[in-house]
Amino acid sequence: MDAGTDSADEVIHWLLAGDPAIRWQVQRDLLRQPASVWKREQARVGVEGWGAKLLSFQDAHGRWTPRLYGYKWISTTYSMVLLRRMGLPARDPRAVRACRLFLQEGLWEDGGINLSSSQRRSETCITGMTLGLLSWFGLDDPRREQLVDYLLRHQLADGGWNCEWDRGAGHSSFHTTTSVLEGLREYAVGGGPAATQAEAAERRGQGFLLVHRLFRSHTTGQVVDPRLLRLSFPPRWRHDVLRSLDYFRSAGADRDERMADAMEVVTRKRRLDGRWPLQQRYPGRTWFEMEQVGRPSRWNTCGLAGCSTGGSRPSPDDIRMGGSSPVDSGHPVWRRSRRSNRTTASPSRMATRPARTVAWLQFMPLLRGSLVR
Repeated sequence: MDAGTDSADEVIHWLLAGDPAIRWQVQRDLLRQPASVWKREQARVGVEGWGAKLLSFQDAHGRWTPRLYGYKWISTTYSMVLLRRMGLPARDPRAVRACRLFLQEGLWEDGGINLSSSQRRSETCITGMTLGLLSWFGLDDPRREQLVDYLLRHQLADGGWNCEWDRGAGHSSFHTTTSVLEGLREYAVGGGPAATQAEAAERRGQGFLLVHRLFRSHTTGQVVDPRLLRLSFPPRWRHDVLRSLDYFRSAGADRDERMADAMEVVTRKRRLDGRWPLQQRYPGRTWFEMEQVGRPSRWNTCGLAGCSTGGSRPSPDDIRMGGSSPVDSGHPVWRRSRRSNRTTASPSRMATRPARTVAWLQFMPLLRGSLVR
């Protein structure tokens, strides 16, 4: 452990040598630099590096491909989801232009989003993704409430969601549930009119994942799918242990013993040099690759290296829009708010939206000081 500080510094320097989408999170969450510093870096996501490169493929109408969905992973849907994960600031006009398309072309008569040319109903997973995009990028459109209502109406008895509910599915899907929970979280943090109902639905959805310990069968205890245990980025529409833990942190969840198995999985994947690898990539077309499978991943290391930090929370009104308010003190990292664009949002709700990089200590205290061996 005596050599840990030097090794940890090396990891930080390695992270800072990466893309702006990585650097701003490192500056904020690991180095705890003032908002004036990391905000300036976050603004670069849209003008240089991965974010700018992805945006360069967008046409003048806001599309990446003729269809909003399909063409995995180069469609407008997955391009926008990736920009959100990179931290492209709210109200970026290119993102807003794309967000409008989902409502103009995808809002279906049942209140959800249907981007299929043959399906005659909305798709729950895509509705959850769309709600997250509209909320993150600050599209203040009353039609957004229809998406919330659709998701609340289609929550299953076990607390989760399943895209195949119309075919009689009575057991929820990990994948659909996680996409919906992320969308509801973004909406609730923004203080939407139905935020209270959304948070209640979230709690039931969290219960579904916890009963399954995030990746196990609730009846046999076996791993449902080995792919759930591999570190990937971006996760696309798929659930995995890292994405699920990210969500629970974003919801300000208390430590729960049922997360311990997932925490042990990701802890064991740490390399001796203090970095975490990229373990899988989902088949499909991409505009470009950010990282190589089998190599150290800045995305995954950035998300996991917070285990050795404590810290403070930026102003919740300051996360997405830019600004110069200093980081206030006295709040643990895991309670940070990554974004908000609505001045009418409840401070108590907004304060519970953390960054992707937040202290894993909230879930597994024994990780303190264990960034490197």
